[in-house]
Amino acid sequence: MKQAMRERVVWLWMLMGIAMAAMGQPTTSVSEPIKVMTYNVRHCAGMDLVVDYDRTAEVILRQQPDVVALQELDSVTGRSRQCDQLNELARRTGYIPVFGGAIDYDGGKYGVGVLCSETPLSTKRIPLPGEEPRILLVVELKDYVITCTHLDLELEARMASVPIIMEEAKQWKKPFLLVGDWNDTPDSELVCELQRAFTILSSPEVSYPADQPLECLDYVASYKNRKTWVLKSVVIDEPEASDHRPVVVTLQVLAPILY
Repeated sequence: MKQAMRERVVWLWMLMGIAMAAMGQPTTSVSEPIKVMTYNVRHCAGMDLVVDYDRTAEVILRQQPDVVALQELDSVTGRSRQCDQLNELARRTGYIPVFGGAIDYDGGKYGVGVLCSETPLSTKRIPLPGEEPRILLVVELKDYVITCTHLDLELEARMASVPIIMEEAKQWKKPFLLVGDWNDTPDSELVCELQRAFTILSSPEVSYPADQPLECLDYVASYKNRKTWVLKSVVIDEPEASDHRPVVVTLQVLAPILY
């Protein structure tokens, strides 16, 4: 029944787009299904503390996402033996990497990244508050914008990040996705505040710790002023490759047609 309702809504928006085109108005189109993954990979160290890029890459490849938001990545640090971890994962999966360094760490950088199945149109890095500095990595794709973040452990810094994120979302006419490890639970003050402007698309299923999950900390959300439909949301049963389980959401967006 829910699937039938989603299909009717999609068709309604398609018909409205046709009608607007007939009147000479700017048109939109419903995208093909988009599979979005968010995964805190803990510098590719599993629950056994072994750094294994093949294992992390295999988790991604099994899901075949269109775009992946990754948190806790090393870039040429001493800890990772000067390896650029996002590039290592990109080489093993065939995706296009976009890295966002948040802090200087152990001779290199530490931060977040996005793996894309299509070439990004633009990227930028927005600083966020935190005792350990955080960032919002913004990646523009053809039909939508995906952002990746790993919010601070302290509530005050997480809450201070909200207006910065909301201001960025307002700038975009495309569907805007806020993805990552928010370090807070669905009933928290942070999530309630974010829901004023964002719709959470991922399920509240627990994702941390990976071996015996107790908390939901990992999210996919969309800015409310841009039409988005969830087709499926799942937390992947992966108890070993990291201390978080990956979250995968399949969705469609109402994307602007650019002339």
